[in-house]
Amino acid sequence: MSALDAIRQAGLYGRTVARVAPRGFRERGGDPALATERIVFVVGSPRSGTTFLAGAVGSQPGFVDLGEVRPVKANIARWTTLPESDAADELRSTLERIRLLGFVRDLRPVEQTPELSFVVRAAVRAYPRATVLHIVRDGRDVVCSLLERGWLGKREGRDDVGHVYGTHSRSWVEPERREEFTGAREATRAAWAWRRYVTAARAAPEQTFEIRYEEIAADPRAAAERIAGRLETDPAPLAEALGAVHSRSIGRWRQDLTAEQVEDVEREAGALLRELGYD
Repeated sequence: MSALDAIRQAGLYGRTVARVAPRGFRERGGDPALATERIVFVVGSPRSGTTFLAGAVGSQPGFVDLGEVRPVKANIARWTTLPESDAADELRSTLERIRLLGFVRDLRPVEQTPELSFVVRAAVRAYPRATVLHIVRDGRDVVCSLLERGWLGKREGRDDVGHVYGTHSRSWVEPERREEFTGAREATRAAWAWRRYVTAARAAPEQTFEIRYEEIAADPRAAAERIAGRLETDPAPLAEALGAVHSRSIGRWRQDLTAEQVEDVEREAGALLRELGYD
């Protein structure tokens, strides 16, 4: 690793640690070994509610939301090229370093990087007692939100770990379709992203609990009961946290997408939408 890369990595760790450390100082006294092994990974497509769900779970007593752990996010594309065991070792080492430096080893960690969907099998190999919470949202509403953000369009700049926005192919694009991705319309690229993230996130079904964003919005208390049952925690505070869900965006695609954009989404992701019951 070059000196510049080392400085960059230190910066990624520093910003993440600074965010979680205050929680570590406020709440102590759990069982570090048990907390470590029962980590919660929140995965799913960007703009599906991963941040909201992880924040709700991580706000519960005994839990801590690590956020999108920047050193994890920065390395996932490389981890997808490694043997699963090597990726698992690096992921665990990264997360345990964050927890140690952030003084949150007593708390049950919640990691919410959407890109972790692409190494979810390595994640459960690293933590065999982990729970994967996969939040799924109507892909057409996700496309609306991605179009607003412009991440896959002509927006300039970089994200929080230095990844460039724009129309270029990503690591999750099928190799034989990379040129097609670059030349596609933005709605197609957004639907493409949703399809690839959702499909990848379902790679470890034995440890995955799938929840719909629409289900949370319809009945936060019932959703909390289901999630808390899987996590073996108290549903009452979780129900209160989930009650802050924004339901107004459900079905927004009917007003926000043009007929052409709806056709683009259907062409790229229609089969998965129907499989998931989004008519």
